[in-house]
Amino acid sequence: MKHLRTVFLVVVALVAAVCTVQSDAQFRIGPKVGMNVNSMHFNSGVFDDDNRMGFTGGLMAEFTVPVIGLGFDISAMYVHRNDRWATENESGKNNRDYIEIPLNLKYKFGLPVIGKVLTPYLTTGPSVSFLTSRRAINDAMRNKSVDWAWNFGFGVQLFSHVQVGASYGLGLTNAVKIFDPDNDAKKINGKNRYWTITAAYLF
Repeated sequence: MKHLRTVFLVVVALVAAVCTVQSDAQFRIGPKVGMNVNSMHFNSGVFDDDNRMGFTGGLMAEFTVPVIGLGFDISAMYVHRNDRWATENESGKNNRDYIEIPLNLKYKFGLPVIGKVLTPYLTTGPSVSFLTSRRAINDAMRNKSVDWAWNFGFGVQLFSHVQVGASYGLGLTNAVKIFDPDNDAKKINGKNRYWTITAAYLF
């Protein structure tokens, strides 16, 4: 609940800031779907993780100041991430389901003549994910219930309604924690690293 309040306050602050800049700013909303390629970055060389494909879908809202092209978007997304980890002695899967809320600052490049057909854009901002699947993989490995990341993205807007984009998520907190049964003080942590490709239609 604390994290939800933080995200809500950030959204309210951004809306207020943009509204003070220009009163005729555009608000749009629509569905968003895509796929992700996820890997886990461990703080120990004992564990290795392969890139695995998952999927995502949900709803996106966008708020933009038309003249300067600056604004933001926020989404509520269901995300399924797949991982396959391995050590010298064993291997396993770690499939996780999240409700993710990414909040991005967005800048659209206004292009003369073709601007209504094709508009490139850049995005960056924080993302918080809430685990909805089981937390414990086994006795030694557990998924964390909340995961924070920072996203860097780019894309194009087509015919003023369709947005196709790609973003890279850099995990800021530990998504997985592994306990060594022979040494309670030794903990191995894993952070998410993922590419996401999405398409959205905004009304």
